[in-house]
Amino acid sequence: MPISPVVETPESSGIQAAIHAVGRRARLASPLIGRAETAAKNAALLAIAAELECRSAQLMVQNRKDLEAGAQSGLEPAMLERLDITLPRIQVMAESLRQVAALPDPVGGIRDLTYRPSGIQVGRMRVPLGVIGIIYESRPNVTADAAALCIKSGNACILRGGSEALNSNRAIAECIRFGLEQAGLPADTVQLIDTADRAAVGAMLQLSDCIDVIVPRGGRSLIERIATESRIPVIKHLDGICHVYVDADADLEQALRIAVNAKTHRYGVCNAMETLLVDEAVASELLPRLAALYREHGVELRGCPKTRDWIADCGIATEADWDTEYLAPILAIRVVGGLDEAMQHIAQHGSGHTDAIVTRNLGRARRFLREVDSSSVMVNASTRFADGFEYGLGAEIGISTDKLHARGPVGLEGLTTEKFIVLGDGHIRG
Repeated sequence: MPISPVVETPESSGIQAAIHAVGRRARLASPLIGRAETAAKNAALLAIAAELECRSAQLMVQNRKDLEAGAQSGLEPAMLERLDITLPRIQVMAESLRQVAALPDPVGGIRDLTYRPSGIQVGRMRVPLGVIGIIYESRPNVTADAAALCIKSGNACILRGGSEALNSNRAIAECIRFGLEQAGLPADTVQLIDTADRAAVGAMLQLSDCIDVIVPRGGRSLIERIATESRIPVIKHLDGICHVYVDADADLEQALRIAVNAKTHRYGVCNAMETLLVDEAVASELLPRLAALYREHGVELRGCPKTRDWIADCGIATEADWDTEYLAPILAIRVVGGLDEAMQHIAQHGSGHTDAIVTRNLGRARRFLREVDSSSVMVNASTRFADGFEYGLGAEIGISTDKLHARGPVGLEGLTTEKFIVLGDGHIRG
């Protein structure tokens, strides 16, 4: 569906002016945070973490307003689950901030410094991207995670969360501002677009003079709109159609645990399994046992004809099911003739996000790792591990299925770039 042109009104013109003012402040803050000492950045992150825990009751009160409004407006259960802030989730946010503080600072790191025949030394230095615009839906924890990564990587950022999480995001943003000020860093390093007006997104996408890169996190319609409208480079992924393939040589007890966890650990997340592929050699033994476990979790199963031979109450999977990111307790199952057929299915229907194989066969595991073209490829592990926190990045700003400039969970290094540096001693080119 084509996107309707934006008609400028006095209201939208006012939004554009306000967003441009935010962009200018971010551009002014960018060199200040870019040259900040590691100790100051870490102090800010630790202060934000402590403030989140200190204000946990207030955060949950503000979040309750968003949850009640979302339920009244008919927000889907998966979106409400993403929106919910519990005490354990606040603790995870705080721990993510502390993990980022403990990570090495990438800014200023120099690699590959070598002498050339001319006598000069040439190397590469890692530097911040500058100003990052982050547009996201539902999950308030993104506000804290994104701020943490941008602060540590020396970037200013502009955050535009979904209108459904506005109260939650405001409360978290207050903690972030407090932490920055406590550490003597510019408060404008992290700015929240404090409006539910959809025109704010369009205005951000035009700020090529203020914003260096846009990172969208949300549903397909949001990301498609941003990719279409943005005048600024975008780091994105559209879908998380993740697969688990159970090989003929799989440990079936492992396969049961992995297949259940990958689907049921959380439904409304991009690294949840949406399609299960099972080698026909183990289908008769595995599928009835899996079906019983999925029934306990209330998962609706849709399968190919061979799958339905072994699961009597399984629904019929259509071609559309292989291409659907459910984000819900629904699973598509296909029985395949082996590794090649499984990889062919993934190549045709996958989204390049995360795919896993369960096998004890080292040769097939290596082929799967080498040939499956996804941002994360796993052996004998749940797709739910495709996450910046689990990968030791402390947090992630998003998961990119693009191949430029970053791929997979985007952590600190993904928010920096490199420049060439040259060291000489009066050298001139002859």
